[in-house]
Amino acid sequence: MPKAARYFVHGVDWFNRTLGRVIMYGIFVMAAILLWSSISKTFFNPSLWTLEVAQFAMVTYYILGGPYAMQMGANVRMDLFYADWSIRKKAWFDAFTVLLLIFFLGVLLYGGLTSTAYSLGYFGMEPFAFYWDLIVAFVTGGPAAASEVIGFIERSPTAWRPVLWPIKVIMCFGFFLMLLQSVSELIKDIATLRGETL
Repeated sequence: MPKAARYFVHGVDWFNRTLGRVIMYGIFVMAAILLWSSISKTFFNPSLWTLEVAQFAMVTYYILGGPYAMQMGANVRMDLFYADWSIRKKAWFDAFTVLLLIFFLGVLLYGGLTSTAYSLGYFGMEPFAFYWDLIVAFVTGGPAAASEVIGFIERSPTAWRPVLWPIKVIMCFGFFLMLLQSVSELIKDIATLRGETL
């Protein structure tokens, strides 16, 4: 395998492994939020923010933990036939299915970027032009100029009404990391088919 492919695989695997090991402690954050929710409902006035913050923490937990789970092979698969296959046959099958996954993650990333643009007040049909205008405005004029590009910020329809763009940015980042991890897994499968190790 070319050196660039090796560096890519090692870099992506290292980043997703490190992030995944940090994110796995997010379960304690969710437990603390839900514990506070129970305590506040029992002894004080119920907190409006706990349910949505717990949902945001859960999304962060599984979206940013997804690439690490993919790397560790912790995803669910039907082992009825797969378990008895040779390593080479598994690599052929994995390479085929990871191509489908790359397509699916590309669609998810595009949809996430479109939804994030919507949550920042862009209602047109070209979200990438909006992002470009936002970056140019921020670089040339700072936060004040960027705020002129941003329109009506989307909020949750609940009583607490948090803005939604931060969680959408996290989701897009997670989809991007899963896309990188999928390419890494494809390169590993190709290396296996060529009889090489990375």
